[in-house]
Amino acid sequence: MFKHIAAVFIGAASYGVLSTFVVLAYDRGYSLGEVVGSQQMVGFLLTAMFAWYIRQRESTGAWRRNESVRSNARGLTQLTWTQRLILMAAGMPTAITGLFYYHSLRYIPASLAILLLFQFTWIGVVVQAVRQRKRPSLAVLISLLILFTGTMLAAGLLEQGAGRFNMIGIALGLMAAVSYTLFLLLSGKAVPEAHPAYRGMWMMMGAMLMVFVLFPPRFLIDGSLWSDLMLFALLLGVFGALLPPVLFAYGVPHIGEGMAAILGAAELPMAVLLSTLVLREDITLLQWGGVAIILFGVAYPELMRRRRKGAAAVS
Repeated sequence: MFKHIAAVFIGAASYGVLSTFVVLAYDRGYSLGEVVGSQQMVGFLLTAMFAWYIRQRESTGAWRRNESVRSNARGLTQLTWTQRLILMAAGMPTAITGLFYYHSLRYIPASLAILLLFQFTWIGVVVQAVRQRKRPSLAVLISLLILFTGTMLAAGLLEQGAGRFNMIGIALGLMAAVSYTLFLLLSGKAVPEAHPAYRGMWMMMGAMLMVFVLFPPRFLIDGSLWSDLMLFALLLGVFGALLPPVLFAYGVPHIGEGMAAILGAAELPMAVLLSTLVLREDITLLQWGGVAIILFGVAYPELMRRRRKGAAAVS
């Protein structure tokens, strides 16, 4: 169990380092299109190599067994073009999220940008409530109140007011949260029977093609890819496209979605911590308190569920 918990925690923390790498890339003079485009390209290549490895392993293992098992292995990895197009469409919101999120870092601190992105926690609840025409449970409503309170503290709104922040950056951060919510809603329903490695590869292809349409990959021609941009592309590709999906696919089935949601919140303190240590952003104790409150708000529904389950078991 510990290794599965560690896998999900590391996967979530991997997302938290992205904003720091992006700010460092901006400091080196690279543009939004270069950063996002190179990340998506490297991410697609990494996921494609991982999918190829899975296919080779499945084929080799199935060949040593019987024909029915071998046929089933092929079914897990071979997709129709309709399924591929569905997965590519489901992956496009990740590109939109990256564009909004990374662009917001031009206007606001990385510690604030991750807080705005983290608003997907309550946006998703609202969307689900509207879709299902069902009011959220009391535990979820209390969790949302805790999240709002923690966000105001962590963003420094109570200390400094909202006027000191760039409204363009705030709007971009919130749009990133909306698009990430859309990705979460679509990704789980897009060809769920396919192997996670192949789902990830085709979703990354859709995200890459969308970015290339919006920002033609001139870095492939002008030679800038072979400068420091390649380093940033590799870092963003590994920590943003390869590690989290693989680690989540490994750990979540063993620990459950509730615990995964709690561990997934590791993205937030990791991003804030690196903003403090690497980017030298000034984070007050009150803001760290807000981060702690947000983490508690994420964990609250699951803690209440486990408490009720334990009470029912005792009675």
